[in-house]
Amino acid sequence: MKPTITEGQRVPEVSFHVREGSDWKTVTTADLFAGKTVVVFSLPGAFTPTCSSAHVPRYEELYGALQAAGVDAVLCLSVNDTFVMNAWKQDEGADQVRFVPDGNGEFTRAMGLLVDKAQLGFGPRSWRYSMLVRDGVIEKQFIEPEVGGDPYGVSDADTMLSYLGGSAPADIVLFTKPGCSHCARARAALTEAGLPWAELPTNPRILRALPGAGTTPQVFVDGRHVGGADELVGWLSSLTD
Repeated sequence: MKPTITEGQRVPEVSFHVREGSDWKTVTTADLFAGKTVVVFSLPGAFTPTCSSAHVPRYEELYGALQAAGVDAVLCLSVNDTFVMNAWKQDEGADQVRFVPDGNGEFTRAMGLLVDKAQLGFGPRSWRYSMLVRDGVIEKQFIEPEVGGDPYGVSDADTMLSYLGGSAPADIVLFTKPGCSHCARARAALTEAGLPWAELPTNPRILRALPGAGTTPQVFVDGRHVGGADELVGWLSSLTD
């Protein structure tokens, strides 16, 4: 897929119609990009599988790392109206990524990346891509190849972070249960260390299948089992040794 606006050129000048609470607001291209370093990732549609399970969550997870690499804002853009985008943002629990509704497809059409998804009943939608924009000028684009299906291999957050010279934090997962004091201690330790984590509240039956004799929390780092809160604190200490 070849865009009509490419690296070294300015992003399209358009206005987005946004609903904030009970008020309508017009957000311009200048509002989003002027004087800022911005990552944009655009995708086929809100609530769709890859977009919801991978594209948005990973940009949300890596927001802090992208910010540390010099990014001021991360925008998720889709050819959906503001009500759909607001509902999707809430459903995703995305507190950092800003969702931008290109409801009429004006931005996407001007980019040359509007595609026909009529065969799926979607109508016109955006091709999947990402780009780094500095003060309104496109520095780098990662556009998915024009192949069948819904390709997702270059517009991801990790590729963008790598381009910026940043590094992803460890992938930390906590298995927890309500009222667990050791779980609270693990959360506090991670917060103090400034590390993000995912949390999976679970039940004793599931915990029996995990190492650790069913106690909580059970901590995994990059897919490797670390142990409970004590082991997590030890692992965190080893990072500064």
